[in-house]
Amino acid sequence: MEIRKITILGGYGREGQREPLGRLDLKMGDVLSIVGPTGSGKTALINDIGLFANDNTPSRRRILVNDAPPPEQLTDDPAKNPIALITQHTSFLSDLPVNKFLEIHARVRKAAGRTPVVEETLEFANQLTGEDIILESSMTELSGGQTRALLIADAVVIGNSPIILLDEIENAGIDRTKALELLRRYQKIFIFVTHDPTITLFSDYRVVMKGGAMEAAIVTGAEERRLAARIKAMDGLLLELREKIRAGEQLREDLFEAHLREMISGEKTR
Repeated sequence: MEIRKITILGGYGREGQREPLGRLDLKMGDVLSIVGPTGSGKTALINDIGLFANDNTPSRRRILVNDAPPPEQLTDDPAKNPIALITQHTSFLSDLPVNKFLEIHARVRKAAGRTPVVEETLEFANQLTGEDIILESSMTELSGGQTRALLIADAVVIGNSPIILLDEIENAGIDRTKALELLRRYQKIFIFVTHDPTITLFSDYRVVMKGGAMEAAIVTGAEERRLAARIKAMDGLLLELREKIRAGEQLREDLFEAHLREMISGEKTR
């Protein structure tokens, strides 16, 4: 089944009040962030989407596919489920080497030309991590960041899932800006649960959660996109400092100040 869009129909917040945001449509290629303070209902919303809620969860939300309730084949057959959920929990029961894990998934998904698709997945993942993933390493040997990067790449490339839900990837130690740049090359719906301003402002929309309810949907406008570019530069500086610390280097105040002056000068010349 070709998925052209999904629709979130509002239900009720924790106090039993109707959600102020009654409907949100997402088409293929859209990037959505779900934002709000801890305990505001972000995880419940992403779970409703992942479960294709149909007035059968505490929120009583409904999820439509192409303006209709999802067919049973999407909800009853795990092999045909179009949604991939990348959570913060990355423990593995399997001690398979990375290459075997990817090859088995490619075979299950019947991905054409398994070797190229495995290589594409690894290349994707390694652009997000500070230290490359080795194909012969076992899955349980990977760091949290490497594991999350690999799962994201696996869902996008091998799983080819049209809808991908990502829960707080800013905590995974991966390059967030690079991740967003790579994900936008694929015509899918990406939904982030996030506290991160970089991810939020590089999204097309954000849903603001409060008291378990969808309060509002905000479109990222031109001014916020300009601000996002400045935040990206700041994020790049922090990433560079992090890599220097990881490499065992000592940070120097004069070089840090020079970087800041260069950043400010670049903004003034734009």
